[in-house]
Amino acid sequence: MSIFSNKHVLSPQDWRKKMQKAKPSLFLSKILKTQKSSFNQPFQIMKEKKITLKNIAITLIFLAALGWLSLTIMVAWASRDLPDPNKLIERAISQSTKIYDRTGQHILYEVYGDKKRTLINLEDIPDYAKWATILVEDKNFYQHGGVAWLSIARAFASNFLGSSTGKGGASTLTQQLIKNAILTDEHSYIRKIKEAILALQIEKKYSKDEILKMYFNEIPYGSTNYGIEAASLSYFGKSAKEVTLAEAATLAALPQAPSSYLNNQDKLKIRRNFIIDLLVENNKISKENGEIAKQEPIKIKHGSEALFAPHFILYIKQLLTEKYGENTVETGGLKIITTLDYDLQKIAEEEVKAGAEKNEKKYKANNAALVAMDPKTGQILAMVGSRDYTNDEIDGQVNVALRPRQPGSSFKPLVYAAAFEKGLTPDTKLYDVETIFKTDTKDFIPHDYDLKERGQVTIRQALAGSLNIPAVKTLYLAGIDNILDLAQKMGYTTLEDRSRFGLALVLGGAEIKLLEHVHGFTVLANEGNNFPYASILEIKDSRGNILEKWEQTEGKQVIETQAVRRLTDIMSDNNARAYIFGENNPLTLPDRPVAAKTGTTNDWHDGWTLGFTPSLVTGVWAGNNNNKEMARGADGVLVAAPIWHNFMARALQNKPMESFIAPDPYPTDIKPILIGQGMGEVVLAVNKINGKIATSSTLPNLIEYRRYHQPHDILYYLNKDDILGPPPGNPAADPQYASWEAGVQNWAVKQGPAFDTVPTEYDDGGANNISLPQITIVNPTPNQTIDTRTLPVNVTVGNNPPITKVAYFLDEILVTEENTAPFNTTLYLHDLSRGFHNLKIRGSAGNGLTAENNLDFNLIAPDENPTFDWLFPKSNQSFFSGQFPISLKIKTYQTDKIKQIIFNLKDGEKETNLASLTGPLEQTIYISWNKAPTAGFYTLGSAITTTDGKNYTGPEITIEVK
Repeated sequence: MSIFSNKHVLSPQDWRKKMQKAKPSLFLSKILKTQKSSFNQPFQIMKEKKITLKNIAITLIFLAALGWLSLTIMVAWASRDLPDPNKLIERAISQSTKIYDRTGQHILYEVYGDKKRTLINLEDIPDYAKWATILVEDKNFYQHGGVAWLSIARAFASNFLGSSTGKGGASTLTQQLIKNAILTDEHSYIRKIKEAILALQIEKKYSKDEILKMYFNEIPYGSTNYGIEAASLSYFGKSAKEVTLAEAATLAALPQAPSSYLNNQDKLKIRRNFIIDLLVENNKISKENGEIAKQEPIKIKHGSEALFAPHFILYIKQLLTEKYGENTVETGGLKIITTLDYDLQKIAEEEVKAGAEKNEKKYKANNAALVAMDPKTGQILAMVGSRDYTNDEIDGQVNVALRPRQPGSSFKPLVYAAAFEKGLTPDTKLYDVETIFKTDTKDFIPHDYDLKERGQVTIRQALAGSLNIPAVKTLYLAGIDNILDLAQKMGYTTLEDRSRFGLALVLGGAEIKLLEHVHGFTVLANEGNNFPYASILEIKDSRGNILEKWEQTEGKQVIETQAVRRLTDIMSDNNARAYIFGENNPLTLPDRPVAAKTGTTNDWHDGWTLGFTPSLVTGVWAGNNNNKEMARGADGVLVAAPIWHNFMARALQNKPMESFIAPDPYPTDIKPILIGQGMGEVVLAVNKINGKIATSSTLPNLIEYRRYHQPHDILYYLNKDDILGPPPGNPAADPQYASWEAGVQNWAVKQGPAFDTVPTEYDDGGANNISLPQITIVNPTPNQTIDTRTLPVNVTVGNNPPITKVAYFLDEILVTEENTAPFNTTLYLHDLSRGFHNLKIRGSAGNGLTAENNLDFNLIAPDENPTFDWLFPKSNQSFFSGQFPISLKIKTYQTDKIKQIIFNLKDGEKETNLASLTGPLEQTIYISWNKAPTAGFYTLGSAITTTDGKNYTGPEITIEVK
């Protein structure tokens, strides 16, 4: 229903009536009528003292002349320094700068000085909003010439005669405009005269509509809101274009006494309803709509409400102020479109708050921060500088994303990236043993987090498990200056004073900003290409002119592509880190590969997690702003990784799955030592029973080839200044060699006699009579034709010595193992092409001896639909609720033909969705099942959609939850 009555009502712009001039006699009679009581007393005195009318007339003429002369002088004096009304429109008007999200749909904040103003055109203001203001403030606006002479005369007469009953001089809209836009708000006759003079001039210069437009953009509406648009946005969260009738009347009520009405809603409601009644009485709206509007509750927002993205807003304001100056930012009416993703920011704020609150209770860490970026553009998508901006107890207004903090092991990827560029590889082997590192000041002896020694490890194992000792060795091999050069190219700005950094740099011995650290990881996510991080997409001035506009660049390659791919291959390898973090850790996502790294400072002050997919990079810091220690053991994987995981999972929900590009194979001419080969290795043929060197007396079936290792640290084989070059002629020339080598030899002594000890005795055939394990394939038979995609395999094993494990191979690829008798299994042939294939079994005995058997079979089964196998759990497996979360593991077949797999949990008739995977898929996939259901039996089912649009029911298994 329209809020207007059915009568034809003209808008303020169309209402034009000629101004009616008051007749002098009527003018004087109204004054005399108003002041009747005041004049009675003088006439009585005249009668008593016999004063003649002639004397009265002379006196009045004299007083009138004197008054006119005085008024003329006052007007002349008041007019001498009046501002030029012709420049009213051209003058600079203070306007608020508005900061928006990346869509331009959400206003994040308005920046302003002492006045918050947003201009609006008169035609955009609803007619009932215009009339509400006109009727309550100046109902004769379209009739007078700018000044309400009757009101002014009444006020002067009242004040002159000392009457307390006379009405004050109400200002017209024109006069109110002058008071707010040109003159001050002082109360004096001189200011009133100036106001009247300017009002007359303005009325001659501008049309009524122009004056009304200026009025609606100038008048104060309370607090720092100037103009109806700023007031509407502030109080109702909407443009004045969209206000309801009740809201329009509320806005019209405010200019008379903004503070009084804003602080007393009952009083405000009375005045609002009075204005609605005026609209009805003057036929501007129907009575019915007026009554409806009066029933609408007053809902005014106040500035005390929580800011959205406060740290990001202040970061943007700082950038703007540095470039354009504070005055332009606060009064220039700029429109800023930022890179912020409104939805991701909401998720980030929720997860930081929830995670920090948990950390405070459990780990004595009361704060957290998060930054998310798009690695393909460098754009900041989310920034949370603290869990609660308004919480002074945790220094919530400090933006931790911009504060330098020690990163712990989260800095290690930069070290390994530099090492890979120099020639090391994920398969290069280093010794994780207690080592003394010589420095210019004092010896440096790092330890792994658990104080253990693990002997020889690959760089893949070292980085994935965040081992400290191999990391320090890698830093030395890569070179501190090379690493700092790389960090500078990646955009880190807090590492300029190189004299401060030594071998502890790799363990987080420097301070970096979360914002820059996340940006550094965007370089890794983008395969070494660096896009400078950006926070602003576009800046327009108050006239709509574009001052700045973000444009996509080609970026700059700052790390070799293969070096980054090898690094990412490690950081996304959950199996490689499982020996430290377990398979079910928060550094994985259930439906896509992700690369991640944690960090913790030695004194438990800072916990970090940074990780990425090809399209999203997120970093989280957790700790205390005052640098107070967290609880002992509060690792980054405990305090930061859960926040990171929850944000990433929600942010990427229903987004296409993206995979990392695998690194190229090593070149054929690569030095063996760089891929973990040739480190003192000796390959010998030995008797597998007694370990002695094989001779002619050794039976052929007892001979096996073993690799033996003579331990030396890597500096024995590599020159750190020429890693790709020849071995060092004198390894001891390296200042670190002696201490590194001593560490390795000390560790080797502690291990005692081991498999690494090269045998010196020769076999004399004495073990030839020892019984060997026996294993035979019963089903299938050699060259058997198989017409299904499942192959039951039955075996028989000997008991002297007893077989303890049987491994099954298809075409030399390990498929499965059975550890309990009778060791039979069923093999699934989903990926095999039709034709002949080889089945091999290997039985292992407890004494280390093995036996093998193999045969060929002919597969003629037709190709089947794409499917998968449940690797974990197996059907009928049981779990206790305390074991959750658990990681489901599947192996897909004909993966390139799978478009989507939906996993569901069935409980009788009830079905719950667990996860949804969208192709392209990896062959082996992990799915996190976080929350345990109630105790009972369940079916884990699936539905498969192929790339050609067909739907199939996938494999099902039954499990029990206790």
